[in-house]
Amino acid sequence: MRRRRALLGALLALLLAYTALAAVRSALNDHGRTDASAPAWPRQGQAALVLGNGAPAMSPDEQPVAIASLAKVMTAYLTLARHPLSGGQAGFTITVTAAEAQAVARDRAEGQSVVAVAPGEQLTERQLLEGLLIPSGNNIAELLATVVAGSETGFVAEMNVQAHALGMDHTTYTDPSGFDPSTVSTAADQLRVFQAAMRFSVFRQIVSMGSVTLPVAGTVTNFDPLITEGYAGKTGSDATAGGCLAFFTDVAVGGRRETAVGVVLGQGQSSDTQALLAAAGQTAEQLIGSTAAESGTRTSAAAGRRGVADGYGRHPLLPGRLSAQP
Repeated sequence: MRRRRALLGALLALLLAYTALAAVRSALNDHGRTDASAPAWPRQGQAALVLGNGAPAMSPDEQPVAIASLAKVMTAYLTLARHPLSGGQAGFTITVTAAEAQAVARDRAEGQSVVAVAPGEQLTERQLLEGLLIPSGNNIAELLATVVAGSETGFVAEMNVQAHALGMDHTTYTDPSGFDPSTVSTAADQLRVFQAAMRFSVFRQIVSMGSVTLPVAGTVTNFDPLITEGYAGKTGSDATAGGCLAFFTDVAVGGRRETAVGVVLGQGQSSDTQALLAAAGQTAEQLIGSTAAESGTRTSAAAGRRGVADGYGRHPLLPGRLSAQP
């Protein structure tokens, strides 16, 4: 009789534990834990994705690779961390020197992406960030590095310190623009810094813009191949890195709007910028499409117009003297 009672007691305890576990799982599901559990990863290159407040997922066997202009995400992040902007603020202003203007021709001759500037031209912080993130000016990255840290060398050191603070353990920055192929990272690491940068509303606004007009350069357009499809983001491409894209877009999950944030690296096989970025864009769309099919979501092409879902409104503090206020 005692054994029977003990057995019944044990069974009852197991039943109660199972019921409690089921309740916890149900509560998590009810609160939007929409993990990107089974995306269709690209056959070449690598990718990472997070859906809503779910856990980030990454493609198998990620290794550090060249990331081209995705390095500029960290450059923008550190600039905004040191010099926060809110609302319509313009931020600091610089005056372009003759040497800085002359360097554009040299950079262009090397095949770099540049934004035209002229001696004596004045550019605000916001305009510099627009020139950095929309037409992806390498010379703008150099200008910002000097303003923020006093020199490119000092700025690159800060990039690596912040990468470590963000848990980007497979990332090494050697320049502020990504032109140097020794600036390497993984899709998972780039997802980390892109999400961190997204906590600045100014960053989200700029990477959602299709074009912008600058004083000397005039109207410049966003290289993002999916910008009109509601995928806001930052591109990178060259023969070494292939096509790269860090992006965010809206998805509808069970009647709720969520933000999908992703990174694809190493897409395409070409020396043509448009072809590489088209390949990156196609991979990003396939990634979102496969995740939507797996989790029963419906995609929405409205990220660039409506902004992003809540969750990127506050920014983590940076180490040392850097603090961030979106």
